[in-house]
Amino acid sequence: MVRFSVEITVSGGLHARPASVLVNLLNQYRSSVKMIYNDKQANGKSILSVMALGVKTGDELTFEVEGVDEQEAAVALRSLLGRNFAM
Repeated sequence: MVRFSVEITVSGGLHARPASVLVNLLNQYRSSVKMIYNDKQANGKSILSVMALGVKTGDELTFEVEGVDEQEAAVALRSLLGRNFAM
């Protein structure tokens, strides 16, 4: 399992557009992705679950990636989160 935390820098937080980009990326991998925020957990491959967390700009979000391609998924996820992907 790969576990890491990041500060969300996307303007407006994980609203519909960035949540969609995030979910679409994660659905390219077989590994499961759990997102943890304020004692709430979400399936990183479900847009409704991600948006229900209510993550805002500046919030810290923890990811747990587990599965056969967890390393590749974690690298792609960190890369996405390291840039402004709200477009």
